[in-house]
Amino acid sequence: MLARENPIMIDGPAGALQALHLPVADARGIALICHPNPSQGGTMLNKVVSTLQRTARDSGLATLRFNFRGTGKSEGEHDMYSGEVDDAEAALTWLQEQHPHLPIYLLGFSFGGFVAGSLSGRLQQAGVAVEQVYLVAPAVMRFDAEHQLASECQLTVIQPEEDEIIDPELVYQWSAALTQPHELLKVAECGHFFHGRLVELKELVAERL
Repeated sequence: MLARENPIMIDGPAGALQALHLPVADARGIALICHPNPSQGGTMLNKVVSTLQRTARDSGLATLRFNFRGTGKSEGEHDMYSGEVDDAEAALTWLQEQHPHLPIYLLGFSFGGFVAGSLSGRLQQAGVAVEQVYLVAPAVMRFDAEHQLASECQLTVIQPEEDEIIDPELVYQWSAALTQPHELLKVAECGHFFHGRLVELKELVAERL
């Protein structure tokens, strides 16, 4: 029987953050999963986020997903910029304290892709290595000079070709402009939320974790 995630509250920069933590016996790494736009109803219970969490779990990673500030039972108000990256950093710090000295994996969906990507860059600047980053239908238009990806990690971008939320062409152009090696996976006949395609998403990530 698979273990269930433990509901917890984490001290965040804008107040307590609601989270779900799953320790894994003999974990080979830790995975932080970031959810989509909270102002549009995105939470840590989003089905794409849930799929990413289960995929990381099945790959032997201890996982943590959490609600950004102002979402669910998390305190504070939406910032939709650096504030959520601060939240993710606080969540990762907590996860590292529970599972020290393990490789870091960051996964994010939509707005959460922007957050996970920005956190990877912030960690690299601080001298902290990130093993892998997975950005699913990422909100690439939010990246700027202050919020950039780490250049020294394995990066995978997964983009639905019929995304009705994030313009696929923006993601393709952003990908083409990246100077670092990475993999761009295009999912044909698929919308933003991977309706009917979650198994395929899990397989794409599992093959690379």
